[in-house]
Amino acid sequence: MLPAVGLACRHSYHKPARSEAFKRLTKDDVGFFKTVVPSETILATAEIGGTADAVELEGFNADWLNKYRGNSQLVLRPKTTEQVSQILKYCNTHNIAVVPQGGNTGLVGGSVPVHDEIVLSLRNMNKIRSYDELSGILVCDAGCVLEELGNYVGERGHIMPLDLGAKGSCHIGGNVAANAGGIRFLRYGTLHGSVLGLEVVLPDGTVLDNLSTLRKDNTGYDLKQLFIGSEGTLGVITGVSVATPQRPSAVNVAVLGVPTYECVQRAFKLARKRCGEVLSAYEFWDANCMGAVLKHHELKNPLSSEFPFYVLIETSGSNKEHDDEKLGALLEELVEEGIAEDGALAQDDSQIARMWSMREGIPESLGKTGATYKYDVSIPIPVLYDIVGDIAQRLESASLYKPGDMTRPVKLVCGYGHIGDGNLHLNVVAERFEDQVTQIFEPYVYEWVASHRGSISAEHGVGLMKRDYLRYSKSPEMIAYMKRIKDLFDPNHILNPYKVV
Repeated sequence: MLPAVGLACRHSYHKPARSEAFKRLTKDDVGFFKTVVPSETILATAEIGGTADAVELEGFNADWLNKYRGNSQLVLRPKTTEQVSQILKYCNTHNIAVVPQGGNTGLVGGSVPVHDEIVLSLRNMNKIRSYDELSGILVCDAGCVLEELGNYVGERGHIMPLDLGAKGSCHIGGNVAANAGGIRFLRYGTLHGSVLGLEVVLPDGTVLDNLSTLRKDNTGYDLKQLFIGSEGTLGVITGVSVATPQRPSAVNVAVLGVPTYECVQRAFKLARKRCGEVLSAYEFWDANCMGAVLKHHELKNPLSSEFPFYVLIETSGSNKEHDDEKLGALLEELVEEGIAEDGALAQDDSQIARMWSMREGIPESLGKTGATYKYDVSIPIPVLYDIVGDIAQRLESASLYKPGDMTRPVKLVCGYGHIGDGNLHLNVVAERFEDQVTQIFEPYVYEWVASHRGSISAEHGVGLMKRDYLRYSKSPEMIAYMKRIKDLFDPNHILNPYKVV
């Protein structure tokens, strides 16, 4: 355990002062943008010559957790790459700050303005450009919704290489910009491998057209990799070329109830040994998560009683009889060995969907419970869950939390995540975002992660939330070179300012 940090007053999140290097918008600026995009794709306040009110801009100015909030007076919704290019060229010339925005499902304040930056929404860029049914390579606009892409390729015998709880709202461009992970990471890996090409508009309006559909291209620097995970700070992704895997013809799911986190690890080890070639997901969550999701999603626990931990195992292959036999045998062995105390095997697609809804419904359920502090971290698997108990103990010592007592400032401390990736989602659910709670675990969480040589962001990105804590995962030399790359692509720092570095 790390030494306690002081209880000096801290804000729920640090909001940097507005840079006066950026121009404040005028009616003339809006007038120019009306020559670039249709008037119906512009939302502007009366102060700068528009007719929109604050309510219309609310969904663009605030994140879905209502934790991060800006004060943009202008939202532009271009339909073409050329329009994006003209907008950015003008903004760069006039030093106007811009925040690119997709589905606005981010969790670190990376997709909303900090102050009065223009919101450049990609939601109108939502066309599929091409699809090769032989190779499974999809080329599409950045504003395509992930779930809709999944439906499109699903009808053609393929699946998207990533799957997220926010798939009904998030955009593929935002997924790429954040290098989103999700529940298929164990099987299909990172977007650095699945994305074959990108179309990116740089801050000066230059269009980098690298929408390659080639799986092999060894001609110099692979520039697209710089934009994957760059969070809109180097360029605006407008087009994506991605390899979609063949859809498995046989999928099944089992949910286990296990007594300890050690058993969660032992079950994972055995699952890889017995089902390695068809294992496609291995997720876990604790009792507090389960309680929240059963309450708010009105789901029924598929197991006979409550357990400290739950595990979801998914297999995906081409021979249903073979795969079901392997998963069933694994379930029996886990129970016989005492690793799992109960288990349920899905019998049809509807049961598979219900089992997955328990795992995927956790974030929304916690959000309905209260103000949720979310920490997405990578930690070595053997100590992955230790931080949950450590944070709970610190909050109890400060008389802010008591398990089962929903009247305290903190209602729940819980964890869930992707064991195969070493990725934990630590959640602290409070009555409200307030300093007396925040100061208990920031920067303590990041210190704890750094002490175990982990990462302060496994898949959510850095955004505004973790910018000031980047040093816990990156050396001074690495941060210095990240800043040099930023200066090279965006010398005026107009793109998503105050974020990442």
